[in-house]
Amino acid sequence: MRTLMITALLLALSLPAAWGKDQGDFLTDEETDQLRDAQDPSQRIEKYLEFAQTRLERFDDFRTRPVDPQYDVPGYLETQLDQYIRITDALKDWIEDQFGRRDDMRAGLKRTLEEGNHQLEQLRHIEQSSDSYAAGYRKSLNDAIDDFSDALDGATKALSEQTKVFGELKREEKASVQAIKVQQKDDKHQGKEESKLRKKEHESGPPTDKDED
Repeated sequence: MRTLMITALLLALSLPAAWGKDQGDFLTDEETDQLRDAQDPSQRIEKYLEFAQTRLERFDDFRTRPVDPQYDVPGYLETQLDQYIRITDALKDWIEDQFGRRDDMRAGLKRTLEEGNHQLEQLRHIEQSSDSYAAGYRKSLNDAIDDFSDALDGATKALSEQTKVFGELKREEKASVQAIKVQQKDDKHQGKEESKLRKKEHESGPPTDKDED
């Protein structure tokens, strides 16, 4: 029993601190707070990308470590891939929701394509390389690649549509502003004409009996 306790303690110290917290969910308490603060559509997208990159870096780090039977590295690797997939799903849900609300998230979608392509390259590099744990995580890795590829396809389509929509809205806004400026100019001109007329009437004075004759 003493040996088992020591082994468990060593395992807890050797793996990242987030390992214990993440077992119940796919985000840490700190990440949940960051996500809650990121209410802007694009900021929320960037947070999901950041959290996904963290899992990918952890996974890539531990998969190259020597096999040690006292540590459950295969289980840790599986957990990181599972969290990566769940974060990707959350990202897709957020994009779909914001797209339906017609919220402008073009900046976040552009960031998704930039950062996402890099992550996809990392995943495919891992797929093509070999390590001692590859056989155990191969299926989950393929699922992560497929899921993230789907997210990038969705982001590409959403960005294309939003560019059209918000481009049209921008043109309509410019036309509206121009119409307001024209109206203001007309009102100003009319005001000047009325002012001149009143001034002329004031200078000529009130009508006399002679004027009436």
